[in-house]
Amino acid sequence: MRDRGWRETDGEMDWDFFWADVHWIHETFDHVYLHEHQRINHFRNHYELTRKDLLVKNVKRMIKTIEKEHGKPESLKFDFLSPSYVLPGEHALFTEEFKRNPGSTWIMKPVGKAQGKGIFLINKISQISGWRKDVRGHVRGEKEGEEGPEAYIVQRYIENPLLIGGKKFDIRIYVLVTSYYPLTVYIHRNGFCRFSNTPFSMQAKDISNLFIHATNVAIQKHAPNYTPTRGCKWLLRNLKLYLTTKYGAKDVDACFTEMEASVVRSLMSVQKVMINDKHCFELYGYDILIDQNLKPWLLEVNASPSLTAETQFDYDLKHAMVQDCFDVVDLERRNTSKTIRTRVGGFDLVYNDGPIRHERTSNYASYLGCYQPIPKAPRQKKRFGKESSSVAASSASLAPAASPGTPVMRKQGATVAISVHDKTVGVSVVGDPTLAAAR
Repeated sequence: MRDRGWRETDGEMDWDFFWADVHWIHETFDHVYLHEHQRINHFRNHYELTRKDLLVKNVKRMIKTIEKEHGKPESLKFDFLSPSYVLPGEHALFTEEFKRNPGSTWIMKPVGKAQGKGIFLINKISQISGWRKDVRGHVRGEKEGEEGPEAYIVQRYIENPLLIGGKKFDIRIYVLVTSYYPLTVYIHRNGFCRFSNTPFSMQAKDISNLFIHATNVAIQKHAPNYTPTRGCKWLLRNLKLYLTTKYGAKDVDACFTEMEASVVRSLMSVQKVMINDKHCFELYGYDILIDQNLKPWLLEVNASPSLTAETQFDYDLKHAMVQDCFDVVDLERRNTSKTIRTRVGGFDLVYNDGPIRHERTSNYASYLGCYQPIPKAPRQKKRFGKESSSVAASSASLAPAASPGTPVMRKQGATVAISVHDKTVGVSVVGDPTLAAAR
């Protein structure tokens, strides 16, 4: 952010922009008044999209609505989530589905955790007996101080993922939503793949090996054959080129266009329940898996996608993406045109109260994975490594010197403030590792 000429300020509410963590949004946002010019990086109830159980609920509701109003064929377009149930609430429904498919493999995920924490695979119904609904109907976290079974989502495991070099991978896509009414969606051309470090296997003895089944960097970096200097990522453009040589441009373009459509449809599924606010925008991290039939499956949506970097190239990619994000939001008001821009840096406008049609072709094809230069980010010392400590240290080093008219820096919780030129801009840094690459 300093690369844009922004500076820190200590004002609690005297800022233009606040890069907040989700905890601040949940605890404080409803109790503050924002001025016309102030912007913040989350919508109030972003969790309708980013919490796994609520995403499933909203998509299921959308499928029922579409089927009722437009018929079964149209509703099938929203079939981008594998069969999913929330436990312990839907334990009985899941048990019935499991019995219809004996021996199938399912994956358990805590509804509110990220980075692969708490996930495991099952192939026997007895392995989830601890998630049965208790007699009062409550799950942990619904009422303060109340203990109960932790809420999990169980999803049919994709047993035929597309493999490269015999290894599983998924895709991270960056999606920027600047408004829900009208729904305005940008998707960045530069995403990346995350690979496992161990050859894929569906044998029963390997079901508990997360180095095989989970592609999260937080898990893979502990694999015995992980190499920190190489990381475990591949640029999305490289994936697209590789798949094109193997399957042909037509099928690969269809796959990437379907990925883009799944992103938009997931956002349409939460549009009616999302609290729109002109002060808000949100940068989401979409995780998508492709199966051997080149069908994309949405795994989850992250409200605070990690912007820390494994390698220098990873840092450059994320730095450029974050800069493009701020160019779209345009806090500096550099864009004087009254028309909405269809491309800003690597971000393409794909939906603005309706799909965007590109002039270059009559048959729509996604720009996702198309060439987008990645400029080298300004070199600084120590960008990689421990997330929390590196970010916390930077908050002190960025403290502005006190001067007439400039308040002394005030640190409280995870909040530090910065400004654009003569205006102030707030940024949450301590305890929010997503800012490491942006700084």
